[in-house]
Amino acid sequence: MLLNNVLCRSASTAAATTTRRFCVTGNRSAPPCQRTVFFCLPIVQRQHNLQQYLAKAFSSLNGKMVKQGPRPLVICGPSGSGKSTLLKKLFKEFPDTFGFSVSHTTRKPRPGEENGVHYHFVSVEEMQGAIEKGEFIETAVFSGNMYGTSKKAVENVQHQGKVCVLDIEIEGVKQIRNSDRLNPLLVFVNPPSIEELERRLRGRQTETEESLQKRLNTARKEIEYGTESGNFDVVVQNNNLKQAYEDLRNFIVRELETQQGQGINVSLNRVFDE
Repeated sequence: MLLNNVLCRSASTAAATTTRRFCVTGNRSAPPCQRTVFFCLPIVQRQHNLQQYLAKAFSSLNGKMVKQGPRPLVICGPSGSGKSTLLKKLFKEFPDTFGFSVSHTTRKPRPGEENGVHYHFVSVEEMQGAIEKGEFIETAVFSGNMYGTSKKAVENVQHQGKVCVLDIEIEGVKQIRNSDRLNPLLVFVNPPSIEELERRLRGRQTETEESLQKRLNTARKEIEYGTESGNFDVVVQNNNLKQAYEDLRNFIVRELETQQGQGINVSLNRVFDE
């Protein structure tokens, strides 16, 4: 994006030690050479050397800018733990703060789910092709279906100046938890018990007995990993929805206020229930 904003260059004709100055600005309508950032380098004899220099310069600048944005929020938990309900409440209270990263999956849509809203529903072949092209930040296989978060999905939210929310599986968390580029906040939503989780899943009436047992077996492993000290920044115990949301909300607000104190621009405008 910044590379497209290179607007001008000026060259001195003084002597053999002539330098060229390149400028960038985020305002396309600004007059030429109203510079906000300068790069100076000796005149080079070959164009590809110049291109390499600029590519490195802009790569460095872009990396710094990404780190200055609000940290993404990763929320994880077994299917039926209440993640979706908590996120709906969070988005409702802070409509200008968060943007949802829409994941890709090879599973079939459930009743009421919309393509591009709840998930990007794709074929196995499409998913595999995108993975081979390096289009994903993380991928995982869950209950026989592929899931993944694309780089584009995260960038779409970041370009809006919002906190990117990623609802991903444990395997995806393991892939990105130590990412210097994302530096995410990690939240695990823990259900009251396996028994309650089973009751919720059966209540959906969307699972066969075989798929239900697979989900429960996976859930046991997820809970073991999610509640282990150090794997997540916070564990939200969802025994009571009101208390669980308050715990989640307080953690996120505290973290975002800390980021604001560090000079990161992030909105915390609230919408109060009447």
